[in-house]
Amino acid sequence: MSDLNKPVAAVTGLNHLTLSVSDLERSFRFYVEVLGLKPLARWKNGAYLLAGEDWICLSLDSECRTSLPAEYTHSAFSVTPDAFQAFVQKVDAGELQLWKINKSEGDSLYLSDPDGHKLELHVGDWQSRLESLKIKPYEGLILF
Repeated sequence: MSDLNKPVAAVTGLNHLTLSVSDLERSFRFYVEVLGLKPLARWKNGAYLLAGEDWICLSLDSECRTSLPAEYTHSAFSVTPDAFQAFVQKVDAGELQLWKINKSEGDSLYLSDPDGHKLELHVGDWQSRLESLKIKPYEGLILF
């Protein structure tokens, strides 16, 4: 096997998530005041925030989307059961808009940010998801 065909070192994790935003002030308020992310830095065209230990970048972008995309692609954030209930109250009060109703394992809210980025607030992790699949497997499921 030549060196070119050898696998490279594995990815070690998700480094950061960058979201294009059309209005930095509005998005900063949403992610900090509504979702509770921790601000790290802010400048004219962007901001760095923490979701737990995960790094999120908001980047001002004149080409930012203007509506919710049709596809299922989304970013999921972990929340505690207590925080989940607080977010449910915000949805019930009309403060957060849902784009999908949860049909999978664990409590989840599928909501959108001010620029139409699809988000999920989820109670659980990959281990709880795999355990649920052992009970109710997806069609064609292969577990590794």
